[in-house]
Amino acid sequence: MKKVFRFILLAILAIALTACAGEKDNSSETTGNKKLIVGASAVPHAEVLEAAKPLLKEKGIDLEVQVFQDYILPNVTLRDKDLDANYFQTPGYLAMQMEENKDFDFVSVGDIHKEPIGIYSKNYKSLKDLPNGAKIIMSDSLSDHGRILPIFEKEGLIKLKEGVGANARVEDIVENPKNLDFSTLIEAKLLATSFESGEGDAVVINTNYALEGNVDIGKYGIAFEGDDVVPANLVVVRSEDKDREEIKALVEVLKSKEIQDFIREKYKGAVVTVSE
Repeated sequence: MKKVFRFILLAILAIALTACAGEKDNSSETTGNKKLIVGASAVPHAEVLEAAKPLLKEKGIDLEVQVFQDYILPNVTLRDKDLDANYFQTPGYLAMQMEENKDFDFVSVGDIHKEPIGIYSKNYKSLKDLPNGAKIIMSDSLSDHGRILPIFEKEGLIKLKEGVGANARVEDIVENPKNLDFSTLIEAKLLATSFESGEGDAVVINTNYALEGNVDIGKYGIAFEGDDVVPANLVVVRSEDKDREEIKALVEVLKSKEIQDFIREKYKGAVVTVSE
């Protein structure tokens, strides 16, 4: 009988421990501070978050940064509640992802910085120097196409359908006098590698991947988005968490003078603060 009682007692204890382990603990074991887990692209987002850690610690928050190498997993991981927030995407990309994934119930809680998309070439100094039939390599992310193609239109190399604006696609090109060949088959994270390998006459690279890939922006950048049209990079959370005090503190710190100055000084104009 004693053995049976002991077995039941151990079983109850095991169930209780399992239940406790299943509860998400938002406090840090070592400091007693609240814990915040934020997913981010490596550069510049994770670097900015690392700079924000001491400021958040002063507010009683221990920040953990999870670095992602693509644009898909940060939103999936946020949906699955393994992140409290992510910091890597623009409004256009967020809208597209929420349209394609009906279980993404997200909201932006703050715009932090801007990253002008750049066009890079090792052989030509400007877009107008590109030869007939030049191959232009750009990402397979449709949300980027509406940012990239207007750069070419502004320089007079192509003409887009009237009114397509930020929704422009390669199929919307109605005039292409130089017969530029726009290749859209490469993932954004591989663009810097394509550029360094000498692929194409010009490669369009997202600034975060240009920085991460050590592309010399000043030397090889031949055209960029205008500052007036560059979308902001956002801090995004699940809608249910938008009013959490830790989230508000995160945005407050990222928008602080200390962090905005850090962005200006570290990236020398390759990354632009929201106030500029």
